[in-house]
Amino acid sequence: MTFGEQPAYLRVAGDLRKKIVDGRLPPHTRLPSQARIREEYGVSDTVALEARKVLMAEGLVEGRSGSGTYVREPPVPRRIARSGFRPPAGATPFRQEQADGEARGTWESSSEQTEAGGAIAERLGLQAGERVMCTKYVFRDAGETMMLSTSWEPLAVTGRTPVMLPEEGPLGGMGVVERMRAIDVVVDNVTEEVGARPGLSEELLALGGVPGHVVLVIQRTYYASGRAVETADVVVPADRYRIAYHLPVK
Repeated sequence: MTFGEQPAYLRVAGDLRKKIVDGRLPPHTRLPSQARIREEYGVSDTVALEARKVLMAEGLVEGRSGSGTYVREPPVPRRIARSGFRPPAGATPFRQEQADGEARGTWESSSEQTEAGGAIAERLGLQAGERVMCTKYVFRDAGETMMLSTSWEPLAVTGRTPVMLPEEGPLGGMGVVERMRAIDVVVDNVTEEVGARPGLSEELLALGGVPGHVVLVIQRTYYASGRAVETADVVVPADRYRIAYHLPVK
């Protein structure tokens, strides 16, 4: 096979990817060995190895100890619904992040006081080093980790109040809008920005991904009269979920 200017390993990976996508290499089929790739494409062992690494990083194939490398069963993406403000009462942390009323799930959380780093301080309109309450969540659906979230709230707003700890106290777990209302802070706007990046090692470990897998990151911030009162990063595995927005027309 003649290769153009594109690196040979990418051309080999591209041809194998096409075979996987169109079904010529169906799920659970063993990927051609490194020697077979070398012979079929007329490339070196190094090129064959790098092509296999590309497919592995893309999540198209998986290694099985002592057996070889096999085409993965492609996951069927499920939906995570987003709709801005959540119900004013009775919303659980899971419902705050997954607005689909038919979805059911569980969560774990932990909170600690810390200093706002540069990026978080900018999002909250604070000076770097100001104190915030950082809360980390793990959300599960049918026992499978589906979503991670880390939120930050300025202690200048919630400190020394009954809602300082998001998941404890009389309004623990009731959501940003309702908790802020309890201390006379009226949330009137929320923004979300969605981006994608390779997952961090600790994220992929929690989400069940492999190195190189991409995650979707929802950067959310709640505002009250222009002042940011909470910001969060919601992390979702991109190969298993799609983000669906329900936006009311005014």
